[in-house]
Amino acid sequence: MTHQAPTPFRRALRFAATLSVATAIALPAFAQQHLETAVFAGGCFWTMEHGLEIIPGVVKAVSGFSGGHVPHPSYEDVTTETTGHLEAVQVTFDTTKISYRQLVDRYWRLIDPTDDGGQACDRGPSYHSAVFVASPEQKRDAEASLAAINTGKLRGHIVTPIRAAAPFWPAEAYHQQFTQKNPAHYAAYRVGCGRDAVLKSIWGQ
Repeated sequence: MTHQAPTPFRRALRFAATLSVATAIALPAFAQQHLETAVFAGGCFWTMEHGLEIIPGVVKAVSGFSGGHVPHPSYEDVTTETTGHLEAVQVTFDTTKISYRQLVDRYWRLIDPTDDGGQACDRGPSYHSAVFVASPEQKRDAEASLAAINTGKLRGHIVTPIRAAAPFWPAEAYHQQFTQKNPAHYAAYRVGCGRDAVLKSIWGQ
């Protein structure tokens, strides 16, 4: 049998619940005033998520897929290289701490923008790099950032495109925060893939 709380107590519970919901609605609205999102592709999304989420001002990084024609793709779908999707990361960042332009500037240092076949040991179309822009302002800043690095030995060799934003589909839960959940596995992959050596040859320390 279910025991009902006395009427005054039930009223107090309802009031508390209402207050809690109102607070939950109000706080995210206030907190999100300065939040924006950006989407980058740069090879293995484990590596990109790890590299982007530690940038000061980044609130969250989510591994997923973008740029293709298949809705709600699975990881297995994308690895067939028939969906058109790239492994990508959606970044939520606080514009009071880092601008979109600064975020793109940091993004380049995580990839080899001259590699048209993937990144390091990860080969194939789904590992191609790209900057997905969601507004004219993002496009302007991304193009300015690209122009700034298109100098010296990189000049004329950059193949990373700036593409119009497409739907972003989060990857399966086991891919999220992979480097934290599986540090030994990821460390072995990172060393074996040789990505750090590639990046050092381009960007130095």
